[in-house]
Amino acid sequence: MVTLPVIGSFLEAAGMIIEKKILGKRNINFKNYTVYEFLAILVVMLPIIYFFWRIDKEAFIFGKLAVFILVVIFSVMANLLIFYSLKREHITEFEPVWLMQPFFTIILAFIFYESERNFFGLGLALTASITLVASHVKKHHFTFDRYILAAFLGSFCFSVELVLSRLILDYYSPFSLYFLRSSFIFLITFIIFRPSFKPVIREKKIGAMILFVGLIWVFYRVIIYYGYLAFGIIFTTTIFILSPVFIFLFATFYLKEKPTLRYIISTLIMVICVVLAILLR
Repeated sequence: MVTLPVIGSFLEAAGMIIEKKILGKRNINFKNYTVYEFLAILVVMLPIIYFFWRIDKEAFIFGKLAVFILVVIFSVMANLLIFYSLKREHITEFEPVWLMQPFFTIILAFIFYESERNFFGLGLALTASITLVASHVKKHHFTFDRYILAAFLGSFCFSVELVLSRLILDYYSPFSLYFLRSSFIFLITFIIFRPSFKPVIREKKIGAMILFVGLIWVFYRVIIYYGYLAFGIIFTTTIFILSPVFIFLFATFYLKEKPTLRYIISTLIMVICVVLAILLR
């Protein structure tokens, strides 16, 4: 069902917007938020994981375990870098750089998976991504600071993680892989940062928002994994390019950020690319 990746792109946009609202709180930094969010993911998955649990014995082969460890390492780096950037940047500034994540994912999938050698999908991704990067240029210079650089590196780490995940996805259910990945990320970041939980205990609204975002990310990532299995990495990722379109709309109407004409034009180009990918698949 092609509609699932479209729903997933909507969930990604909604999750990013809510995360931006939470990270806007003074007493929430990117370190403790990482721990809070992955704890929330585990909490919302606990009631259902039993019904979707599956790990094949092949998953315990040394090579597959090594891939899983790399997935966790790149996931930790990606989330910390993205949250660090999202804490400081406006969504409309963050979004064009975040679009590099599907660009990187498609390039890496094209290089490493023969089944993903789709020149049309690659062309659409390049068109959409380059357009958005160009929309981030001001006065003939890239407006890169350390926060934008963190978003750029975080996007690349997420792409590496996603492409590596496909190597082991056949040996897990999508829910099992995401639950195990999130468990290790939570344990690693909790041991490193040892955050206080007072902010979410004192302000129950923030705690509820974090739980809701956790629920969003569970279904978002499961949809990605399902899309990889059913449609392949490139096609699924191309559909997920709709996510910045939703981010653009949410940022404009919900966060009251004012987009430039460049962002409006780049958004239209993205929509055209995604529609073409669906119609000509």
